[in-house]
Amino acid sequence: MLTLATEVDVLARFGRALADPIRCRLLLALREAPAHPSDLADRLGISRTRLSNHLACLRDCGLVVAVPVGRRTRYELADPRLGHALDDLRTAVVAVEADRSCADAEEKGCC
Repeated sequence: MLTLATEVDVLARFGRALADPIRCRLLLALREAPAHPSDLADRLGISRTRLSNHLACLRDCGLVVAVPVGRRTRYELADPRLGHALDDLRTAVVAVEADRSCADAEEKGCC
């Protein structure tokens, strides 16, 4: 049974997905167009096993869906609005100065 997540849960899931550079690249690739795992692995230059783990995380976060296409599975963003959100986040992050992280970033694992 599907349930609706709270606003905080949605943001936490999105944050978890964006916490890994490979998942970010994967989301950006799917923002461009739905794709099959083998194509995504080649495009990102990672193994299919590693890609599978990241796709599972993104599915668990509710950000991507697997769509059966014949004997293959195609992945796409779960909601087209996620593409717009990624564009907005990417633009906002580009505007941040690279040297503006907090002094304890490495120790705290933030910024």
